[in-house]
Amino acid sequence: MAQTISRISVYTAQVPIKEGTYTMSHGRALDYFDSTIARIDTKEGLTGWGEVVPLGSTYLPSYVAGARTGIQELAPHLIGQDATQLEAINRIMDTALKGHPYCKSPLDQACWDILGKEAGLPVHILLGGRFGEKVRLYRSITQEAPEAMVERIKGFKAQGYKQFQLKVGGEVDVDIERIIATAGAVDPDDGLVADANGGWFPHEAAKVVRAARDLKVVIEQPCTTYEENLTIRRRCDHPFVLDESIQSMGDLLRGIGDGAMDAINIKLSKLGGLTRARAIRDVCVASGIAMTIEDTAATDIGVASVIALAHATPVELRFSATLSHVKLAHATAEGAPVVKNGEAAASMAPGLGIEPLMDVLGEPIFTVS
Repeated sequence: MAQTISRISVYTAQVPIKEGTYTMSHGRALDYFDSTIARIDTKEGLTGWGEVVPLGSTYLPSYVAGARTGIQELAPHLIGQDATQLEAINRIMDTALKGHPYCKSPLDQACWDILGKEAGLPVHILLGGRFGEKVRLYRSITQEAPEAMVERIKGFKAQGYKQFQLKVGGEVDVDIERIIATAGAVDPDDGLVADANGGWFPHEAAKVVRAARDLKVVIEQPCTTYEENLTIRRRCDHPFVLDESIQSMGDLLRGIGDGAMDAINIKLSKLGGLTRARAIRDVCVASGIAMTIEDTAATDIGVASVIALAHATPVELRFSATLSHVKLAHATAEGAPVVKNGEAAASMAPGLGIEPLMDVLGEPIFTVS
Protein backbone atom coordinates (compact mmCIF):
# COMPACT_ATOMS: atom_id res chain seq x y z
CA MET A 1 0.00 0.00 0.00
CA ALA A 2 1.33 3.43 -0.92
CA GLN A 3 2.00 5.91 1.85
CA THR A 4 1.40 9.35 0.37
CA ILE A 5 3.30 12.15 2.07
CA SER A 6 0.82 14.78 3.19
CA ARG A 7 2.77 16.84 5.73
CA ILE A 8 6.39 17.45 6.77
CA SER A 9 7.13 19.15 10.07
CA VAL A 10 10.44 20.16 11.60
CA TYR A 11 11.21 20.33 15.32
CA THR A 12 14.31 21.33 17.23
CA ALA A 13 15.91 20.23 20.50
CA GLN A 14 18.97 21.52 22.30
CA VAL A 15 20.21 18.80 24.64
CA PRO A 16 23.20 19.39 26.96
CA ILE A 17 26.10 16.93 27.04
CA LYS A 18 26.01 15.47 30.53
CA GLU A 19 29.74 14.79 30.70
CA GLY A 20 30.61 18.42 29.91
CA THR A 21 32.33 19.91 26.88
CA TYR A 22 33.15 17.55 24.01
CA THR A 23 36.44 18.60 22.37
CA MET A 24 38.06 17.58 19.08
CA SER A 25 41.15 18.77 17.20
CA HIS A 26 41.81 22.48 16.68
CA GLY A 27 39.78 23.34 19.76
CA ARG A 28 36.45 22.45 18.18
CA ALA A 29 34.07 21.95 21.10
CA LEU A 30 30.39 21.41 21.88
CA ASP A 31 28.45 21.80 25.12
CA TYR A 32 25.14 20.56 23.70
CA PHE A 33 23.62 18.87 20.66
CA ASP A 34 21.48 21.16 18.50
CA SER A 35 19.13 18.71 16.85
CA THR A 36 16.88 19.10 13.81
CA ILE A 37 14.08 16.53 13.74
CA ALA A 38 11.90 15.77 10.73
CA ARG A 39 8.41 14.30 11.01
CA ILE A 40 6.67 12.96 7.91
CA ASP A 41 2.93 12.21 8.02
CA THR A 42 1.12 10.29 5.31
CA LYS A 43 -2.43 10.58 4.03
CA GLU A 44 -2.93 6.93 5.04
CA GLY A 45 -2.14 7.67 8.70
CA LEU A 46 1.49 6.67 9.30
CA THR A 47 4.20 8.87 10.78
CA GLY A 48 7.96 8.62 10.37
CA TRP A 49 10.81 10.34 12.19
CA GLY A 50 14.41 11.24 11.39
CA GLU A 51 17.14 13.48 12.79
CA VAL A 52 20.32 15.35 11.93
CA VAL A 53 22.75 16.87 14.44
CA PRO A 54 25.73 18.63 12.82
CA LEU A 55 28.83 18.95 15.00
CA GLY A 56 28.87 22.72 14.64
CA SER A 57 29.88 24.30 11.34
CA THR A 58 33.59 23.40 11.21
CA TYR A 59 33.57 19.59 11.24
CA LEU A 60 31.93 18.64 7.93
CA PRO A 61 30.21 20.76 5.24
CA SER A 62 27.07 21.06 7.38
CA TYR A 63 25.56 23.39 9.94
CA VAL A 64 22.38 23.65 11.98
CA ALA A 65 20.69 26.53 10.14
CA GLY A 66 21.55 24.87 6.83
CA ALA A 67 19.80 21.66 7.88
CA ARG A 68 16.58 23.50 8.66
CA THR A 69 16.68 25.65 5.54
CA GLY A 70 17.52 22.65 3.37
CA ILE A 71 14.57 20.62 4.67
CA GLN A 72 12.29 23.58 4.04
CA GLU A 73 13.58 23.70 0.47
CA LEU A 74 13.09 19.95 -0.06
CA ALA A 75 9.75 19.42 1.66
CA PRO A 76 7.43 20.81 -1.06
CA HIS A 77 8.96 18.43 -3.60
CA LEU A 78 8.06 15.42 -1.41
CA ILE A 79 4.42 16.26 -0.75
CA GLY A 80 2.26 13.79 -2.67
CA GLN A 81 5.09 11.28 -3.11
CA ASP A 82 5.01 7.69 -1.85
CA ALA A 83 7.25 7.55 1.23
CA THR A 84 7.87 3.82 0.78
CA GLN A 85 9.63 4.32 -2.57
CA LEU A 86 13.04 5.07 -1.07
CA GLU A 87 15.15 5.28 -4.22
CA ALA A 88 12.56 7.47 -5.92
CA ILE A 89 12.41 9.74 -2.87
CA ASN A 90 16.18 10.14 -2.92
CA ARG A 91 16.25 10.89 -6.64
CA ILE A 92 13.62 13.57 -6.12
CA MET A 93 15.66 15.13 -3.32
CA ASP A 94 18.88 15.01 -5.36
CA THR A 95 17.12 16.72 -8.27
CA ALA A 96 15.51 19.37 -6.08
CA LEU A 97 18.70 20.24 -4.15
CA LYS A 98 22.21 19.54 -5.38
CA GLY A 99 24.49 18.28 -2.62
CA HIS A 100 23.68 19.03 1.03
CA PRO A 101 23.24 15.35 1.99
CA TYR A 102 22.86 16.18 5.68
CA CYS A 103 19.57 17.99 4.90
CA LYS A 104 18.25 14.88 3.17
CA SER A 105 19.27 12.42 5.88
CA PRO A 106 16.40 13.03 8.38
CA LEU A 107 13.83 12.90 5.58
CA ASP A 108 15.25 9.64 4.28
CA GLN A 109 15.28 8.16 7.81
CA ALA A 110 11.65 9.17 8.31
CA CYS A 111 10.67 7.42 5.08
CA TRP A 112 12.42 4.24 6.24
CA ASP A 113 10.47 4.49 9.51
CA ILE A 114 7.25 4.67 7.50
CA LEU A 115 8.30 1.77 5.25
CA GLY A 116 8.95 -0.40 8.30
CA LYS A 117 5.61 0.47 9.85
CA GLU A 118 3.79 -0.21 6.58
CA ALA A 119 5.57 -3.57 6.20
CA GLY A 120 5.18 -4.45 9.90
CA LEU A 121 8.95 -5.02 10.13
CA PRO A 122 11.87 -3.40 11.96
CA VAL A 123 14.00 -1.20 9.72
CA HIS A 124 17.11 -3.30 10.35
CA ILE A 125 15.39 -6.35 8.86
CA LEU A 126 14.61 -4.32 5.74
CA LEU A 127 18.23 -3.15 5.61
CA GLY A 128 19.58 -6.68 5.43
CA GLY A 129 18.70 -8.68 8.54
CA ARG A 130 19.85 -9.07 12.12
CA PHE A 131 23.51 -10.06 12.49
CA GLY A 132 24.17 -11.23 16.03
CA GLU A 133 22.21 -10.47 19.16
CA LYS A 134 24.04 -7.27 20.10
CA VAL A 135 26.11 -4.53 18.53
CA ARG A 136 29.44 -3.72 20.17
CA LEU A 137 29.84 0.01 20.79
CA TYR A 138 32.77 2.33 21.31
CA ARG A 139 33.09 5.40 23.51
CA SER A 140 34.77 8.53 22.33
CA ILE A 141 37.34 10.05 24.70
CA THR A 142 37.24 13.84 24.52
CA GLN A 143 40.57 15.59 23.99
CA GLU A 144 42.11 16.34 27.40
CA ALA A 145 45.37 15.87 29.26
CA PRO A 146 46.71 12.29 28.92
CA GLU A 147 45.96 11.37 32.54
CA ALA A 148 42.38 12.65 32.24
CA MET A 149 41.83 10.56 29.13
CA VAL A 150 43.14 7.50 30.96
CA GLU A 151 40.63 8.11 33.76
CA ARG A 152 37.79 8.38 31.25
CA ILE A 153 38.80 5.04 29.73
CA LYS A 154 38.83 3.43 33.16
CA GLY A 155 35.35 4.76 33.84
CA PHE A 156 33.98 3.49 30.54
CA LYS A 157 35.67 0.10 31.04
CA ALA A 158 33.80 -0.18 34.34
CA GLN A 159 30.58 0.27 32.32
CA GLY A 160 31.53 -2.66 30.07
CA TYR A 161 32.99 -0.85 27.05
CA LYS A 162 35.95 -2.43 25.28
CA GLN A 163 36.29 -0.08 22.30
CA PHE A 164 37.69 3.44 22.66
CA GLN A 165 38.29 6.31 20.27
CA LEU A 166 40.79 8.95 21.40
CA LYS A 167 40.31 12.49 20.20
CA VAL A 168 43.80 13.63 19.21
CA GLY A 169 44.97 15.99 16.47
CA GLY A 170 46.37 18.61 18.81
CA GLU A 171 49.96 19.40 19.74
CA VAL A 172 51.93 16.43 18.42
CA ASP A 173 54.12 15.63 21.41
CA VAL A 174 51.10 15.76 23.73
CA ASP A 175 49.16 13.54 21.32
CA ILE A 176 51.97 10.99 21.47
CA GLU A 177 51.74 11.09 25.26
CA ARG A 178 47.96 10.61 25.01
CA ILE A 179 48.32 7.54 22.81
CA ILE A 180 51.06 5.95 24.91
CA ALA A 181 49.20 6.59 28.18
CA THR A 182 45.87 5.25 26.98
CA ALA A 183 47.45 2.24 25.26
CA GLY A 184 48.72 1.27 28.69
CA ALA A 185 45.23 1.57 30.17
CA VAL A 186 43.46 -0.93 27.90
CA ASP A 187 43.47 -4.72 27.94
CA PRO A 188 44.94 -6.81 25.09
CA ASP A 189 41.48 -7.59 23.71
CA ASP A 190 40.28 -3.97 23.85
CA GLY A 191 40.24 -1.72 20.79
CA LEU A 192 41.96 1.66 20.72
CA VAL A 193 41.62 4.20 17.90
CA ALA A 194 43.55 7.47 17.66
CA ASP A 195 41.25 9.82 15.74
CA ALA A 196 42.83 13.12 14.69
CA ASN A 197 39.77 14.33 12.73
CA GLY A 198 42.21 15.60 10.09
CA GLY A 199 44.07 17.65 12.68
CA TRP A 200 47.69 16.85 11.78
CA PHE A 201 49.86 18.03 8.93
CA PRO A 202 51.59 15.12 7.16
CA HIS A 203 54.93 15.70 8.89
CA GLU A 204 53.14 15.66 12.26
CA ALA A 205 51.19 12.50 11.42
CA ALA A 206 54.43 10.82 10.34
CA LYS A 207 55.97 11.63 13.71
CA VAL A 208 52.97 10.18 15.56
CA VAL A 209 52.79 6.89 13.65
CA ARG A 210 56.54 6.43 14.08
CA ALA A 211 56.28 6.98 17.84
CA ALA A 212 53.28 4.61 18.07
CA ARG A 213 54.82 1.88 15.88
CA ASP A 214 55.00 -0.72 18.66
CA LEU A 215 51.59 0.08 20.18
CA LYS A 216 48.31 -1.66 19.44
CA VAL A 217 46.41 1.32 18.08
CA VAL A 218 44.36 2.11 14.99
CA ILE A 219 45.04 5.39 13.16
CA GLU A 220 41.98 7.33 11.98
CA GLN A 221 41.84 10.32 9.59
CA PRO A 222 45.22 11.78 10.58
CA CYS A 223 45.23 14.55 7.94
CA THR A 224 42.69 16.71 6.17
CA THR A 225 42.89 15.68 2.53
CA TYR A 226 42.59 12.26 0.94
CA GLU A 227 46.01 12.63 -0.69
CA GLU A 228 47.71 13.49 2.61
CA ASN A 229 46.10 10.50 4.31
CA LEU A 230 47.14 8.17 1.50
CA THR A 231 50.76 9.28 1.98
CA ILE A 232 50.60 8.48 5.71
CA ARG A 233 48.79 5.21 5.04
CA ARG A 234 51.69 4.06 2.86
CA ARG A 235 54.23 4.61 5.63
CA CYS A 236 52.08 3.31 8.50
CA ASP A 237 52.03 -0.23 9.92
CA HIS A 238 48.79 0.25 11.83
CA PRO A 239 45.24 -0.50 10.70
CA PHE A 240 44.01 2.68 9.01
CA VAL A 241 40.54 4.27 9.04
CA LEU A 242 39.20 7.05 6.82
CA ASP A 243 36.22 9.11 7.93
CA GLU A 244 35.91 12.69 6.67
CA SER A 245 37.68 11.72 3.41
CA ILE A 246 34.88 9.28 2.48
CA GLN A 247 31.78 11.35 1.69
CA SER A 248 30.42 9.57 -1.38
CA MET A 249 30.43 6.32 -3.33
CA GLY A 250 33.08 7.82 -5.61
CA ASP A 251 35.33 8.50 -2.62
CA LEU A 252 34.87 4.92 -1.43
CA LEU A 253 35.66 3.38 -4.81
CA ARG A 254 38.76 5.55 -5.13
CA GLY A 255 39.90 4.50 -1.66
CA ILE A 256 39.38 0.81 -2.42
CA GLY A 257 41.32 1.13 -5.66
CA ASP A 258 44.22 2.90 -3.95
CA GLY A 259 44.24 0.57 -0.93
CA ALA A 260 43.85 3.74 1.14
CA MET A 261 42.20 2.22 4.22
CA ASP A 262 41.27 -0.92 6.11
CA ALA A 263 38.03 0.54 7.43
CA ILE A 264 35.77 3.55 7.02
CA ASN A 265 33.33 5.42 9.20
CA ILE A 266 29.80 5.52 7.83
CA LYS A 267 28.03 8.62 9.12
CA LEU A 268 24.41 8.76 8.00
CA SER A 269 24.22 12.53 7.63
CA LYS A 270 27.38 12.97 5.54
CA LEU A 271 26.02 10.39 3.06
CA GLY A 272 22.38 11.51 2.97
CA GLY A 273 20.63 8.95 5.18
CA LEU A 274 20.04 5.23 5.37
CA THR A 275 19.47 4.65 1.65
CA ARG A 276 22.88 5.97 0.56
CA ALA A 277 24.60 4.55 3.66
CA ARG A 278 23.20 1.10 2.86
CA ALA A 279 24.71 1.28 -0.63
CA ILE A 280 28.11 2.23 0.83
CA ARG A 281 27.74 -0.60 3.36
CA ASP A 282 27.04 -3.14 0.62
CA VAL A 283 30.12 -2.16 -1.41
CA CYS A 284 32.25 -2.34 1.74
CA VAL A 285 30.92 -5.84 2.48
CA ALA A 286 31.69 -6.95 -1.07
CA SER A 287 35.19 -5.45 -0.81
CA GLY A 288 36.11 -6.63 2.68
CA ILE A 289 36.28 -3.11 4.12
CA ALA A 290 35.33 -2.91 7.80
CA MET A 291 32.93 -0.21 8.99
CA THR A 292 32.12 1.87 12.01
CA ILE A 293 28.43 2.79 11.86
CA GLU A 294 27.47 6.12 13.42
CA ASP A 295 26.42 9.69 12.74
CA THR A 296 28.02 13.05 13.45
CA ALA A 297 25.82 13.13 16.56
CA ALA A 298 22.27 12.15 17.48
CA THR A 299 19.72 12.06 20.26
CA ASP A 300 17.41 9.11 20.89
CA ILE A 301 15.70 9.67 17.54
CA GLY A 302 18.75 9.51 15.29
CA VAL A 303 20.45 6.65 17.13
CA ALA A 304 17.52 4.41 16.21
CA SER A 305 18.60 4.73 12.56
CA VAL A 306 22.27 4.19 13.45
CA ILE A 307 21.62 0.98 15.39
CA ALA A 308 19.32 -0.28 12.61
CA LEU A 309 22.10 -0.07 10.01
CA ALA A 310 24.72 -1.37 12.45
CA HIS A 311 22.68 -4.43 13.41
CA ALA A 312 22.05 -5.13 9.71
CA THR A 313 25.80 -5.20 8.96
CA PRO A 314 27.74 -8.50 9.11
CA VAL A 315 29.54 -8.86 12.43
CA GLU A 316 32.92 -9.67 10.88
CA LEU A 317 32.92 -6.33 9.03
CA ARG A 318 31.33 -4.30 11.80
CA PHE A 319 34.42 -2.59 13.15
CA SER A 320 32.34 -0.77 15.73
CA ALA A 321 29.39 1.58 16.24
CA THR A 322 28.51 4.41 18.54
CA LEU A 323 25.25 5.73 19.95
CA SER A 324 25.78 9.30 21.04
CA HIS A 325 22.54 9.60 23.05
CA VAL A 326 24.44 8.12 26.00
CA LYS A 327 26.31 11.44 26.26
CA LEU A 328 23.17 13.53 26.72
CA ALA A 329 21.42 14.97 29.76
CA HIS A 330 17.88 13.96 28.78
CA ALA A 331 15.90 11.89 26.29
CA THR A 332 14.03 13.01 23.18
CA ALA A 333 12.13 9.76 22.54
CA GLU A 334 10.95 6.52 24.09
CA GLY A 335 12.11 3.20 22.66
CA ALA A 336 15.71 4.24 21.93
CA PRO A 337 18.39 1.53 22.11
CA VAL A 338 19.36 0.60 25.65
CA VAL A 339 23.12 0.41 26.18
CA LYS A 340 24.37 -2.26 28.61
CA ASN A 341 27.92 -3.54 29.02
CA GLY A 342 29.04 -1.54 26.02
CA GLU A 343 26.49 -3.15 23.70
CA ALA A 344 23.02 -2.41 22.31
CA ALA A 345 20.45 -3.94 19.98
CA ALA A 346 18.04 -2.66 17.37
CA SER A 347 14.37 -2.62 18.29
CA MET A 348 12.14 -5.44 17.02
CA ALA A 349 9.18 -3.03 16.75
CA PRO A 350 8.00 -2.05 13.26
CA GLY A 351 9.90 0.89 11.80
CA LEU A 352 12.62 2.48 13.90
CA GLY A 353 10.86 1.62 17.15
CA ILE A 354 10.97 5.08 18.71
CA GLU A 355 8.24 7.44 19.89
CA PRO A 356 9.40 11.06 20.27
CA LEU A 357 8.58 12.90 23.48
CA MET A 358 6.44 15.75 22.25
CA ASP A 359 6.68 17.67 25.51
CA VAL A 360 10.44 17.84 24.87
CA LEU A 361 10.16 18.75 21.18
CA GLY A 362 7.40 21.30 21.62
CA GLU A 363 5.78 22.87 18.58
CA PRO A 364 7.27 22.53 15.09
CA ILE A 365 9.31 25.47 13.81
CA PHE A 366 7.60 25.01 10.43
CA THR A 367 5.23 22.67 8.62
CA VAL A 368 4.83 22.07 4.90
CA SER A 369 1.66 20.41 3.65
